Amino acid sequence: MKDTIRTPLAALGVLLCALCASAQEKPHAGSTRGVIDINKTGRPADAISLIGEAGYALVPEKEAPTRWVFEKGVLTAPQGWESLVTKDTYRDFRLHVEFSVNEVKDVADPEKNGNSGIYIQQRYEIQILNSYGVAEKDYKASYGGSVYQLKKPDRLVSKKAGEWQSYDIVFRAARFTGETKTENARVTVYQNQQLIHDDYAIPRKTGAGQKEGPEPRPILFQGHNNPVRFRNTWIQPLTLD
Repeated sequence: MKDTIRTPLAALGVLLCALCASAQEKPHAGSTRGVIDINKTGRPADAISLIGEAGYALVPEKEAPTRWVFEKGVLTAPQGWESLVTKDTYRDFRLHVEFSVNEVKDVADPEKNGNSGIYIQQRYEIQILNSYGVAEKDYKASYGGSVYQLKKPDRLVSKKAGEWQSYDIVFRAARFTGETKTENARVTVYQNQQLIHDDYAIPRKTGAGQKEGPEPRPILFQGHNNPVRFRNTWIQPLTLD
């Protein structure tokens, strides 16, 4: 009798575990989880190239000639304070960015070492910085991989300066009724194929970001007086409702 009861119960347990695992793998309404399968490589068919072998689809944030340099598929920021933005605006999306930071030796301010950033909707910055080798106890929410000044990465996985790294970002824009925010923006970020932010609810804009609002805005690639390099960058518009 015991064996007879145990067998159906065991089967039910296996079924429930399988259903739970399946649910965790699929995207959920209102969430940025489950969109990226980090084990699958390659660009989705409907993704839009922002930086590729043939050129780049970014324009100066301000109306002025750009000093960013493009050569052989690599776009390099200038020694200055000028940023580039996407030509289009985006609401929900998946973004893949490959970047390589420079090294500034003997600098008093760590934020002057390999600094750049990806400003989602020109509002929320995922920090780019030369933060390799910083101990966890010393790591600040303004270092590489952080949602700037709001949250440190869950794992410290930055590579050495000069090595190519990647961010894979899924973003769900804040929701508004009129001018009233009803839901925070949410973000999931993988750095170098490691999960560093898991559907984090962003409570407000970061640093020098634009004011939150219902309208979509461009993605900004920050020029922060460091020759940070970018390549193989694309964006896939999504609808995460």
